[in-house]
Amino acid sequence: MSLLRTIASLLAAGSMLISAPLNTAAPQNDFNGRLFLCNRQFMVSPEYMPENLRSADVPGQVRRMREEAAAALEEMFAACKAETNKTLISVSGFRSYATQQGIYRRKLRSVKGSVERAQQYVAPPGASEHQLGLAMDIGQKSDPHLNASFGKTKGGIWTRENCWRFGFILRYNEGWESVTGYNYEPWHFRYVGKEYSKSIHDAGVPFETWLAEHRTALLTELIRSDRILRPQPPAEEPAQMPGATPEADSKTEAESK
Repeated sequence: MSLLRTIASLLAAGSMLISAPLNTAAPQNDFNGRLFLCNRQFMVSPEYMPENLRSADVPGQVRRMREEAAAALEEMFAACKAETNKTLISVSGFRSYATQQGIYRRKLRSVKGSVERAQQYVAPPGASEHQLGLAMDIGQKSDPHLNASFGKTKGGIWTRENCWRFGFILRYNEGWESVTGYNYEPWHFRYVGKEYSKSIHDAGVPFETWLAEHRTALLTELIRSDRILRPQPPAEEPAQMPGATPEADSKTEAESK
């Protein structure tokens, strides 16, 4: 097993795009997938715009997300209200590259040009999950500001503990700074889909860490099933029509051009 894991890790590092089976084990490369890893190492282009954006029917502002994420956000906000009687609000959903660029430049000015300090709080353009249409900054109606105090509110605690039920994860938890590169953000939630959210939540590790382990597991399974190394069957010769001759086929092909 250790040999398989070593081989899988090497393949993950250098051979992600060799074949279709390997592509299935590299979800962090799929811009339109739920598991795309967007950070300062994996960035999106200025032109990238997710499909199916819509405004979630929830209280707040900047409510646009991808269709599936918006529906999940509505479900989560309604559940929080029903279970805690607290009203969550959307603060910031989808942001374009240009919008993120403006936010980042303002932060740079506020910290007197220190890139290191700015990037503790704000992603540079192209490195923000908000551009994916899968992230939402959430506040509570009684405490709408994006600061650490949200994590201590009734709504903030409920959201952190229950977001996985609706396909979300808390992206930047306390103690993960050395991996994520960002300070604790109890308000920033990322949609990954219900298929994966419980596993990520239960693991109690940053998304980067979980995704690396998930990718290795996928590659290991591909190697064990021999799907990567199995030779592809030769292409079959096209069947001839009954009574057809090579000369007749050639003439037909020429006439069709």
